[in-house]
Amino acid sequence: MARWCYRHRLVVLLLWVGALLGLGFAGSAAGTNYADTFTLPNTDSTRAYALMEKAFPERSGDTDTVVWKVDDGSVRDDSVRSRIEPALEEIGRMKGVGDVSSPYAAQGATQISENGRIAYAQVTFTEQANGVPKELVQDVVDTSQDAERAGLQVELGGQAITRIQEPPTGIAEMVGIMAAAVVLFLAFGSLFAMLLPLVVAIAALGTGLMATSLLSHVTDVPEVAPLLGSLIGLGVGIDYALFIVTRHRRGILRGMKPEESAVTALNTSGRAVLFAGGTVCIALAGMLVMNMRFLDGVVVATSLTVVLSVLAATTLLPSLLGMLGMRVLSRKQRRRLAATGPEPAEASGLAARWSMYVQKRPRSIAAGALVVMVILALPVLSIRLGATDQGNHKDSTTTRQAYDLLAEGFGPGFNGPLQVVVDGGDTDALVSTIRSTEGVAQVAAAPPSQGVTVIQVVPTTSPQSEKTDQLIDRLRDDVIPESGTEAHVGGVTAVFKDFAAVTGDRLPYFVAAIITLGFLLLMVAFRSLVVPLTAALMNLIAAAASFGVLVAIFQWGWGTGLLGLGKEGPITAFLPVIMLSLLFGLSMDYQVFLVSRMHEEWVHTKDNARAVRVGLAETSRVINCAALIMICVFSAFVLSGDMEGAMAGIGLAAAVALDAFILRTALVPAAMHLLGNSNWWLPAGLEKRLPHLAVEPREEEVPEPHARVPDADGGSTVIHGFVRTPDGAPVEGAALTLLSKGGRQLDRVTSLADGSYIVSVPSEGSYLLAVTAAEHPSRARHVMVGAEPLVYDVELAEDEVDAVN
Repeated sequence: MARWCYRHRLVVLLLWVGALLGLGFAGSAAGTNYADTFTLPNTDSTRAYALMEKAFPERSGDTDTVVWKVDDGSVRDDSVRSRIEPALEEIGRMKGVGDVSSPYAAQGATQISENGRIAYAQVTFTEQANGVPKELVQDVVDTSQDAERAGLQVELGGQAITRIQEPPTGIAEMVGIMAAAVVLFLAFGSLFAMLLPLVVAIAALGTGLMATSLLSHVTDVPEVAPLLGSLIGLGVGIDYALFIVTRHRRGILRGMKPEESAVTALNTSGRAVLFAGGTVCIALAGMLVMNMRFLDGVVVATSLTVVLSVLAATTLLPSLLGMLGMRVLSRKQRRRLAATGPEPAEASGLAARWSMYVQKRPRSIAAGALVVMVILALPVLSIRLGATDQGNHKDSTTTRQAYDLLAEGFGPGFNGPLQVVVDGGDTDALVSTIRSTEGVAQVAAAPPSQGVTVIQVVPTTSPQSEKTDQLIDRLRDDVIPESGTEAHVGGVTAVFKDFAAVTGDRLPYFVAAIITLGFLLLMVAFRSLVVPLTAALMNLIAAAASFGVLVAIFQWGWGTGLLGLGKEGPITAFLPVIMLSLLFGLSMDYQVFLVSRMHEEWVHTKDNARAVRVGLAETSRVINCAALIMICVFSAFVLSGDMEGAMAGIGLAAAVALDAFILRTALVPAAMHLLGNSNWWLPAGLEKRLPHLAVEPREEEVPEPHARVPDADGGSTVIHGFVRTPDGAPVEGAALTLLSKGGRQLDRVTSLADGSYIVSVPSEGSYLLAVTAAEHPSRARHVMVGAEPLVYDVELAEDEVDAVN
């Protein structure tokens, strides 16, 4: 498929452009129909909501609040009423506004605070928050705030109001893409190579978001799903393309033709991308174990984006590689390749030096990395799940100021009232009992409808307070049962409490499911019990540390001002499930790319120390580069204007940083050095029963990769001959490197004083023989080796055009 896409690059490109434009047109025409429902089956708050929906179907629109405060006097003063009442009447006449309840109406006395300085009006729209046009919301805000004067403050709160405070859509994505572009340019040094991963990721993300908006019309997709889809899609889209482009560039630098290098890159790194993308989707599907309908749409949106990212990396990317050809390298690299010939296969530089350092001091490095992770994980012991609300917004927003004014005038519990829904029975006694219950500030019963009565209960504490949670438990466990009345406690605060409780109860099963699945996948892929066990432990450590960072920032408030975030509060209840799924998938990506190279070297050498050293040296740079890109992308979602998006972004950025820079480049290789050959242990009986799942294509095994004499019984052979100049003079010290079709070095020798050489070949097949020598142009030729030794003389001419180019 890679070769077909490479050769038919224009067709593939047109198909992708057509899909992107077609989905974009369909998505724009159809619009979106995202749903925000946090109801859970078999919970008390869900039963309360069902009763209210049956009895009061007209309460379907979003209700927002206009709050005003006077510095002196009372809100009842004529000077205040003459400014506020006309504004409320004008809002009531707007198309799309269903009702405006004014404190100046006959039944509005309770909407004025006891000191008479704060009042509020409720504006009920005809649609839910997502369906209210932003232009209408802006008109409501402008009309209300036009009534302000010196000494009169007007603020607005509610879900619809929150929507117009959000920054323009795409800001976070654009900042993430720009940051990723800088990292890619520094890594590749080539403008065209930098653009490749970005184009692939944008194509996958665009089609994914448009497809998600269309799916929102046929299934429940929460509004946060596209944001999370962007978060994961942009990260993995760039990373997957990065892995393939890096392999492709390495192949060209080692002497392969662009087409063969692209095919080889897709057949090696591309297969790893397929495996990694599959594991991410499986991890995301693990959220279905939670049995929460809200998460089903998240699974659909994120999995669809990941699938399209893999598809773009394996189809669109080869076509783009075909269009660029040698320009995927920088000019400097092309000149150096022409002058000095193919690069040696050995890794060098900082990555190789770090790998050697880890091999020499595995105990101290493992201990240091583990101490860092444990310290970062300590805050997770105090994690508290709940929900963010407008009290967590920035101080400068009108929603936060409206929240604070309502809390000041009517008590902190006013922003999160509870709704005790009674299905028949005597409510008077229940109302009296609730009023005398500890933690209750106000109680009011609405007129019954169809035998259902709603009792509004205002707690004395804020919606995010633990005492409010205790009040809900007290009502459910003691007050309502003792009254003998069938009633259920609902409201937004109760819904999120139930959500947090269900999440906490089911989270261990979810974690066990994804860890077990990852263990089985890695065991089959790497034929080992210890490698997947190590990966499982590392995933748990990374998760604990990343949640520790989340608790410190969002729950304890460390650095929220520096990051431009709002007020601290509990961790959003659904975030652990989503973050663990994404973290598991991303950790599997890095583990696969790291250990697959180690496993390849182990298969050929049976030397664990060499396998770990070579695997870390050759993959750490690309893993760290990929991680840096993801950190940039995820961190940019602090600018999304959404608290859940900011939490997910910072949490995942911290998780990726810890996973890549501490676990995969320090703790994992150090632990594998300490474990030695037991890393690759698998019982013989289990080996026979397990299916074979190769992450990398099977290459020929080299029993002794640096042997000079072939094994007569092993099927191996040699290439031998002389390296000379055109006049027959021997060339001493010429480096001859034998490479497999996958670009892996099989043997490397130096010619002797008489110019003779001999390289070991593992078996029959096609290979690349690269020759470099001082003061001579390099040569690189594909050679076919049969069962017998191949005689191949190399002639290096002074004025010869470089064979590599």
